[in-house]
Amino acid sequence: LWVRYLFFSLSLLIYVTIISANLVIVLSVCLETSLHQPMYVFICCLCLNSLYGSTGFFPRFLMDLLSDTHFISCPFCFIQMYITNTCLGHELSLLTVMAYDRFVAICQALHYHRKMTFRTVLLLLILAVLYPAWAFGYFFYQAIILPLCGNQLHKIFCTTWSIINLSCVDTTVISIVGQFVAMISIFIPLSFVLYTYLRILLVCRRSSSEFRGKALQTCLPHIVTFGNYCISLLCEFSLTMYNVDEVNTFSVVLSLEFWIIPPIINPLVYGLNLPQIRGVISGLLNVGKRLRPV
Repeated sequence: LWVRYLFFSLSLLIYVTIISANLVIVLSVCLETSLHQPMYVFICCLCLNSLYGSTGFFPRFLMDLLSDTHFISCPFCFIQMYITNTCLGHELSLLTVMAYDRFVAICQALHYHRKMTFRTVLLLLILAVLYPAWAFGYFFYQAIILPLCGNQLHKIFCTTWSIINLSCVDTTVISIVGQFVAMISIFIPLSFVLYTYLRILLVCRRSSSEFRGKALQTCLPHIVTFGNYCISLLCEFSLTMYNVDEVNTFSVVLSLEFWIIPPIINPLVYGLNLPQIRGVISGLLNVGKRLRPV
Protein backbone atom coordinates (compact mmCIF):
# COMPACT_ATOMS: atom_id res chain seq x y z
CA LEU A 1 0.00 0.00 0.00
CA TRP A 2 2.83 2.42 0.82
CA VAL A 3 4.30 1.87 -2.67
CA ARG A 4 1.01 3.04 -4.20
CA TYR A 5 1.03 6.23 -2.11
CA LEU A 6 4.70 6.78 -2.95
CA PHE A 7 3.99 6.64 -6.69
CA PHE A 8 0.94 8.86 -6.20
CA SER A 9 3.04 11.47 -4.35
CA LEU A 10 5.77 11.39 -7.02
CA SER A 11 3.22 11.65 -9.83
CA LEU A 12 1.43 14.53 -8.11
CA LEU A 13 4.75 16.32 -7.62
CA ILE A 14 5.57 15.83 -11.31
CA TYR A 15 2.13 17.14 -12.34
CA VAL A 16 2.45 20.22 -10.13
CA THR A 17 5.97 20.83 -11.49
CA ILE A 18 4.72 20.60 -15.08
CA ILE A 19 1.84 23.01 -14.40
CA SER A 20 4.08 25.48 -12.54
CA ALA A 21 6.99 25.45 -15.02
CA ASN A 22 4.81 25.87 -18.09
CA LEU A 23 2.59 28.50 -16.46
CA VAL A 24 5.67 30.59 -15.63
CA ILE A 25 6.67 30.65 -19.32
CA VAL A 26 3.10 31.40 -20.47
CA LEU A 27 2.66 34.25 -17.97
CA SER A 28 6.10 35.66 -18.79
CA VAL A 29 5.28 35.85 -22.50
CA CYS A 30 1.76 37.19 -21.95
CA LEU A 31 2.68 39.87 -19.39
CA GLU A 32 5.93 41.15 -20.91
CA THR A 33 5.32 43.24 -24.04
CA SER A 34 8.94 42.85 -25.18
CA LEU A 35 8.26 39.10 -25.61
CA HIS A 36 5.32 39.66 -27.96
CA GLN A 37 7.36 38.37 -30.87
CA PRO A 38 6.77 35.29 -33.08
CA MET A 39 9.42 33.08 -31.45
CA TYR A 40 8.12 33.68 -27.93
CA VAL A 41 4.48 33.36 -29.01
CA PHE A 42 5.29 29.91 -30.43
CA ILE A 43 7.11 28.97 -27.20
CA CYS A 44 4.05 30.07 -25.24
CA CYS A 45 1.81 27.88 -27.42
CA LEU A 46 4.18 24.93 -26.92
CA CYS A 47 3.84 25.33 -23.15
CA LEU A 48 0.05 25.67 -23.45
CA ASN A 49 0.01 22.38 -25.36
CA SER A 50 1.96 20.74 -22.51
CA LEU A 51 -0.64 22.04 -20.05
CA TYR A 52 -3.41 20.74 -22.31
CA GLY A 53 -1.92 17.26 -22.64
CA SER A 54 -0.91 16.93 -18.98
CA THR A 55 -4.38 17.95 -17.79
CA GLY A 56 -5.88 15.32 -20.07
CA PHE A 57 -3.63 12.59 -18.65
CA PHE A 58 -2.52 13.17 -15.05
CA PRO A 59 -5.84 13.64 -13.17
CA ARG A 60 -7.13 10.28 -14.39
CA PHE A 61 -3.73 8.64 -13.85
CA LEU A 62 -3.61 9.91 -10.25
CA MET A 63 -7.11 8.54 -9.62
CA ASP A 64 -6.06 5.13 -10.95
CA LEU A 65 -3.03 5.06 -8.63
CA LEU A 66 -5.32 5.33 -5.60
CA SER A 67 -8.04 3.03 -6.93
CA ASP A 68 -8.25 -0.74 -6.57
CA THR A 69 -10.38 -1.05 -9.71
CA HIS A 70 -9.33 0.71 -12.90
CA PHE A 71 -12.43 1.49 -14.94
CA ILE A 72 -13.09 4.36 -17.32
CA SER A 73 -16.33 5.12 -19.14
CA CYS A 74 -16.41 5.17 -22.94
CA PRO A 75 -17.02 8.95 -23.23
CA PHE A 76 -14.09 9.76 -20.90
CA CYS A 77 -11.92 7.22 -22.72
CA PHE A 78 -12.68 8.83 -26.08
CA ILE A 79 -11.97 12.30 -24.64
CA GLN A 80 -8.63 11.10 -23.31
CA MET A 81 -7.88 9.45 -26.65
CA TYR A 82 -8.64 12.70 -28.48
CA ILE A 83 -6.46 14.76 -26.14
CA THR A 84 -3.59 12.26 -26.39
CA ASN A 85 -3.49 12.23 -30.17
CA THR A 86 -4.08 15.94 -30.72
CA CYS A 87 -1.44 16.82 -28.11
CA LEU A 88 1.12 14.74 -30.01
CA GLY A 89 0.02 16.34 -33.28
CA HIS A 90 0.06 19.89 -31.93
CA GLU A 91 3.56 19.37 -30.56
CA LEU A 92 4.83 18.28 -33.97
CA SER A 93 3.02 21.12 -35.78
CA LEU A 94 4.35 23.76 -33.38
CA LEU A 95 7.90 22.41 -33.67
CA THR A 96 7.57 22.64 -37.47
CA VAL A 97 6.29 26.22 -37.28
CA MET A 98 9.12 27.13 -34.87
CA ALA A 99 11.67 25.62 -37.25
CA TYR A 100 10.29 27.80 -40.06
CA ASP A 101 10.49 30.87 -37.81
CA ARG A 102 14.15 30.19 -37.01
CA PHE A 103 14.86 29.51 -40.71
CA VAL A 104 13.47 32.91 -41.75
CA ALA A 105 15.18 34.69 -38.83
CA ILE A 106 18.63 33.29 -39.68
CA CYS A 107 18.62 32.58 -43.41
CA GLN A 108 16.39 35.50 -44.48
CA ALA A 109 17.07 37.95 -41.66
CA LEU A 110 16.46 41.10 -43.76
CA HIS A 111 12.96 39.90 -44.69
CA TYR A 112 12.01 38.54 -41.25
CA HIS A 113 9.68 41.36 -40.14
CA ARG A 114 8.03 41.46 -43.55
CA LYS A 115 7.40 37.71 -43.62
CA MET A 116 6.60 37.01 -39.95
CA THR A 117 3.77 39.50 -39.54
CA PHE A 118 0.96 39.16 -36.99
CA ARG A 119 -1.30 37.79 -39.71
CA THR A 120 1.29 35.18 -40.74
CA VAL A 121 1.88 34.09 -37.14
CA LEU A 122 -1.88 33.77 -36.57
CA LEU A 123 -2.27 31.74 -39.79
CA LEU A 124 0.60 29.42 -38.82
CA LEU A 125 -0.94 28.84 -35.37
CA ILE A 126 -4.34 28.07 -36.91
CA LEU A 127 -2.70 25.56 -39.28
CA ALA A 128 -0.78 24.03 -36.34
CA VAL A 129 -4.10 23.44 -34.56
CA LEU A 130 -6.12 22.26 -37.57
CA TYR A 131 -3.49 19.96 -39.09
CA PRO A 132 -3.61 17.36 -36.27
CA ALA A 133 -7.42 17.58 -36.17
CA TRP A 134 -7.54 16.81 -39.88
CA ALA A 135 -4.95 14.01 -39.68
CA PHE A 136 -6.59 12.35 -36.68
CA GLY A 137 -10.29 13.25 -37.14
CA TYR A 138 -11.26 10.43 -39.51
CA PHE A 139 -9.66 7.67 -37.43
CA PHE A 140 -11.09 9.10 -34.23
CA TYR A 141 -14.54 8.87 -35.83
CA GLN A 142 -13.88 5.32 -37.02
CA ALA A 143 -12.72 4.29 -33.54
CA ILE A 144 -15.79 5.62 -31.70
CA ILE A 145 -18.29 3.94 -34.07
CA LEU A 146 -16.61 0.51 -34.00
CA PRO A 147 -18.53 -2.23 -32.16
CA LEU A 148 -16.40 -3.36 -29.20
CA CYS A 149 -16.19 -6.97 -27.97
CA GLY A 150 -13.61 -6.38 -25.25
CA ASN A 151 -13.20 -3.96 -22.38
CA GLN A 152 -9.59 -4.45 -21.27
CA LEU A 153 -7.05 -1.86 -22.40
CA HIS A 154 -3.41 -2.95 -22.29
CA LYS A 155 -2.19 0.61 -21.73
CA ILE A 156 -2.39 3.05 -18.85
CA PHE A 157 -4.42 5.51 -20.96
CA CYS A 158 -6.77 5.33 -23.93
CA THR A 159 -5.30 5.43 -27.43
CA THR A 160 -6.74 4.93 -30.89
CA TRP A 161 -4.94 1.64 -31.53
CA SER A 162 -5.92 0.19 -28.15
CA ILE A 163 -9.59 0.92 -28.91
CA ILE A 164 -9.37 -0.48 -32.45
CA ASN A 165 -7.84 -3.71 -31.09
CA LEU A 166 -10.99 -4.27 -29.01
CA SER A 167 -13.26 -4.21 -32.05
CA CYS A 168 -15.46 -7.17 -33.02
CA VAL A 169 -14.98 -6.55 -36.76
CA ASP A 170 -11.93 -6.85 -38.99
CA THR A 171 -9.93 -3.63 -38.70
CA THR A 172 -7.03 -4.57 -41.00
CA VAL A 173 -7.87 -1.89 -43.57
CA ILE A 174 -8.34 0.81 -40.93
CA SER A 175 -5.05 -0.14 -39.28
CA ILE A 176 -3.08 -0.13 -42.55
CA VAL A 177 -4.56 3.16 -43.74
CA GLY A 178 -4.12 4.65 -40.27
CA GLN A 179 -0.46 3.69 -40.06
CA PHE A 180 0.15 5.04 -43.58
CA VAL A 181 -1.53 8.39 -42.83
CA ALA A 182 0.29 8.60 -39.49
CA MET A 183 3.66 8.02 -41.14
CA ILE A 184 2.95 10.63 -43.85
CA SER A 185 1.65 13.13 -41.27
CA ILE A 186 4.83 12.69 -39.24
CA PHE A 187 7.35 12.29 -42.06
CA ILE A 188 6.49 15.53 -43.89
CA PRO A 189 6.88 17.88 -40.87
CA LEU A 190 9.99 16.08 -39.60
CA SER A 191 11.57 16.28 -43.07
CA PHE A 192 10.83 20.00 -43.18
CA VAL A 193 12.44 20.54 -39.76
CA LEU A 194 15.58 18.66 -40.86
CA TYR A 195 15.67 20.64 -44.11
CA THR A 196 15.46 24.00 -42.30
CA TYR A 197 18.29 23.09 -39.95
CA LEU A 198 20.44 21.92 -42.83
CA ARG A 199 19.96 25.34 -44.44
CA ILE A 200 20.70 27.06 -41.12
CA LEU A 201 23.92 25.06 -40.72
CA LEU A 202 25.03 26.02 -44.23
CA VAL A 203 24.42 29.71 -43.50
CA CYS A 204 26.22 29.52 -40.14
CA ARG A 205 29.18 27.81 -41.75
CA ARG A 206 29.76 30.83 -44.01
CA SER A 207 29.16 33.38 -41.24
CA SER A 208 31.24 34.86 -38.44
CA SER A 209 31.74 33.17 -35.07
CA GLU A 210 29.62 35.87 -33.40
CA PHE A 211 26.73 35.17 -35.78
CA ARG A 212 27.07 31.42 -35.17
CA GLY A 213 26.96 31.99 -31.42
CA LYS A 214 23.73 34.00 -31.63
CA ALA A 215 22.16 31.48 -34.01
CA LEU A 216 23.09 28.60 -31.71
CA GLN A 217 21.65 30.45 -28.70
CA THR A 218 18.23 30.79 -30.34
CA CYS A 219 18.23 27.38 -32.06
CA LEU A 220 19.57 25.19 -29.23
CA PRO A 221 16.32 25.15 -27.18
CA HIS A 222 14.36 24.14 -30.28
CA ILE A 223 16.89 21.41 -31.12
CA VAL A 224 16.60 20.01 -27.57
CA THR A 225 12.79 20.18 -27.75
CA PHE A 226 12.80 18.52 -31.16
CA GLY A 227 15.10 15.77 -29.86
CA ASN A 228 12.80 15.17 -26.89
CA TYR A 229 9.83 14.87 -29.20
CA CYS A 230 11.61 12.36 -31.48
CA ILE A 231 12.48 10.21 -28.44
CA SER A 232 8.85 10.38 -27.26
CA LEU A 233 7.62 9.44 -30.72
CA LEU A 234 10.04 6.50 -30.83
CA CYS A 235 8.77 5.32 -27.44
CA GLU A 236 5.15 5.53 -28.57
CA PHE A 237 5.83 3.60 -31.79
CA SER A 238 7.87 1.02 -29.87
CA LEU A 239 4.95 0.50 -27.52
CA THR A 240 2.54 0.13 -30.44
CA MET A 241 4.82 -2.40 -32.17
CA TYR A 242 5.43 -4.25 -28.89
CA ASN A 243 1.74 -5.24 -28.63
CA VAL A 244 1.73 -5.87 -24.89
CA ASP A 245 -0.85 -8.32 -23.57
CA GLU A 246 -0.79 -6.75 -20.12
CA VAL A 247 0.39 -3.55 -18.49
CA ASN A 248 3.96 -4.08 -17.26
CA THR A 249 6.91 -1.94 -16.23
CA PHE A 250 8.22 -1.67 -19.78
CA SER A 251 4.93 -0.38 -21.20
CA VAL A 252 4.39 2.00 -18.28
CA VAL A 253 7.85 3.58 -18.70
CA LEU A 254 7.36 4.06 -22.45
CA SER A 255 3.86 5.46 -21.93
CA LEU A 256 4.94 7.96 -19.28
CA GLU A 257 7.94 9.31 -21.22
CA PHE A 258 5.91 11.71 -23.36
CA TRP A 259 3.83 12.96 -20.43
CA ILE A 260 6.79 13.64 -18.12
CA ILE A 261 10.03 14.44 -19.96
CA PRO A 262 9.06 17.02 -22.65
CA PRO A 263 6.58 19.02 -20.48
CA ILE A 264 9.29 19.45 -17.82
CA ILE A 265 12.37 19.81 -20.03
CA ASN A 266 10.87 22.26 -22.55
CA PRO A 267 10.06 25.16 -20.17
CA LEU A 268 13.33 24.63 -18.31
CA VAL A 269 15.33 24.75 -21.55
CA TYR A 270 13.61 27.90 -22.80
CA GLY A 271 13.55 29.56 -19.39
CA LEU A 272 17.24 28.93 -18.66
CA ASN A 273 18.76 29.26 -22.13
CA LEU A 274 16.99 32.32 -23.57
CA PRO A 275 18.17 35.45 -21.69
CA GLN A 276 15.01 37.40 -22.61
CA ILE A 277 12.71 34.89 -20.89
CA ARG A 278 15.19 34.32 -18.06
CA GLY A 279 15.27 38.07 -17.39
CA VAL A 280 11.47 38.33 -17.25
CA ILE A 281 11.22 35.33 -14.90
CA SER A 282 13.88 36.85 -12.62
CA GLY A 283 11.94 40.12 -12.60
CA LEU A 284 8.71 38.34 -11.67
CA LEU A 285 10.45 36.47 -8.87
CA ASN A 286 11.97 39.68 -7.52
CA VAL A 287 8.55 41.35 -7.53
CA GLY A 288 7.16 38.36 -5.62
CA LYS A 289 9.91 38.69 -3.00
CA ARG A 290 9.26 42.41 -2.56
CA LEU A 291 5.53 41.78 -2.14
CA ARG A 292 6.05 39.02 0.42
CA PRO A 293 4.69 40.13 3.83
CA VAL A 294 7.17 40.39 6.69
